[in-house]
Amino acid sequence: MTLSPSLPPRSGAGPEDRRTADDASRPDRRRRLLVLAICCLSLFIVGLDATVVNTALPAIQQDLHAPASGLQWIIDAYTLVLAALLMLSGSVADRIGRRRVFLTGLLVFVLGSLLCSVAPGLGWLIAFRAVQAVGGSMLNPVAMSIITNTFTDPRERAQAIGVWGGVVGLSMALGPLLGGFLVDTAGWPAIFLINVPIGLAAFALTVRYVPESRSPRPRRLDPVGQLLMVLLLGCGTAAIIEGPGNGWTSPLILTLAAVALAALVALPLWELRVREPLIDPRFFASVPFTGATVTAVCAFAALGGFLFLNALYLQNVRGYSAVEAGLWTLPMAVTMLVAAPVSGRIVGRRGPRLPLVCAGSALAASGLLLTRLAADSPPWLLISAYALFGLGFGLVNAPITNSAVSGMPRAQAGVAAAVASTSRQVGQSLGVAVLGTVVVEAVVGPMATGFAGASRTGWWILTGLGLAILVLGFVTTTARAVAGAAEVAARLDPAREGVPGGAAERLR
Repeated sequence: MTLSPSLPPRSGAGPEDRRTADDASRPDRRRRLLVLAICCLSLFIVGLDATVVNTALPAIQQDLHAPASGLQWIIDAYTLVLAALLMLSGSVADRIGRRRVFLTGLLVFVLGSLLCSVAPGLGWLIAFRAVQAVGGSMLNPVAMSIITNTFTDPRERAQAIGVWGGVVGLSMALGPLLGGFLVDTAGWPAIFLINVPIGLAAFALTVRYVPESRSPRPRRLDPVGQLLMVLLLGCGTAAIIEGPGNGWTSPLILTLAAVALAALVALPLWELRVREPLIDPRFFASVPFTGATVTAVCAFAALGGFLFLNALYLQNVRGYSAVEAGLWTLPMAVTMLVAAPVSGRIVGRRGPRLPLVCAGSALAASGLLLTRLAADSPPWLLISAYALFGLGFGLVNAPITNSAVSGMPRAQAGVAAAVASTSRQVGQSLGVAVLGTVVVEAVVGPMATGFAGASRTGWWILTGLGLAILVLGFVTTTARAVAGAAEVAARLDPAREGVPGGAAERLR
């Protein structure tokens, strides 16, 4: 049975009726592509910010007299606030309107960028990075939710997510190059000022072209779960970063670790009791969804550690300028740009297994090469390692996003997308905190002579992260895992039970 496009769905209408009504009300293809472009514009500035800052770290260190832990906080103040607020932003957007939250996020992000460019000291810069992150938390998951609700056809949605993944690769690939140019020509404040015109352009286009959307049954807020999330991420990361300077057995570090551990235990216990939790535990009954979450943590931990360590190595050890350091990352940028859209097409046609397996293999190979790093390593080693890393990271984003969103009800698209985005930020925070701390603590003597040898432990960690992604690529894409995901999708949205072409079909 079909309904006339002019009529609303009848009470009790079946799945086919609802799909017909959805198709009638959704924007035409040209408008959908325009909405995708606007959402990708917001992703571009957030992704660019994640990599452009790394290139500027040595200049910021010299100008603001920042210790190594201060450099870690410049990165992690941003990623931690993002990770802590993404879930809340997704829920609020589903409740009060995705377009409204998206516009607010753009304005706050632009304001935070302006403040970062005029920061008079290290503490101010870290605080303003947190302001930036408050705005950024309203962009990525909300934009993905807008895309998910705009592209309702599974294959078209997978292709749109592939474009989204390509923009991730583009922004992160251009970050080191653009950052190096800006730092050498205009100073490190320019890396923040570049966000302003792009953010304002995205705001104007959103007002004009992006329609408002809400969840028909928005979730309740979970303030206790939100507080536990903040305590877990903030205290845990602070303990890792500040441990070397304060002593691992100092009262401050022990207190931070105890609070983080208590929050880690309390969070799942609380979420199981709440009717509508911050993180719905039922999501994780889906093996592909859980695999996407863990893969995101591993991939972005590798990215965070890779960028942080390479920025210090290329400029403080090899003595390159910011522009030269950016140019050395060109092999990573090129392979990332090529791999990201290819990965999206493969996911849309064949599923996520092949890109995940290839991504894990390439990241592990890159880490293995870098375990041979020395102060005078030959160019072929750096070029090969950077190219392999770009290939692996370019391939991994599309399958992460597709597996996280596919199979989840569109009514909870903001929350599902926020889980994937949160996992990315948690991973990047951990990568900077763990690899940075492990390596910096191991440096003996001046940075120029002791850093390369000390960094090898970090590269072994990166190798392990790549192997973990490789294993997850096989385990989470089996027929049994796909079937289980379909069952979870049916429980989350009983109206879809028995609908052909459902979650299992999209994940296969």
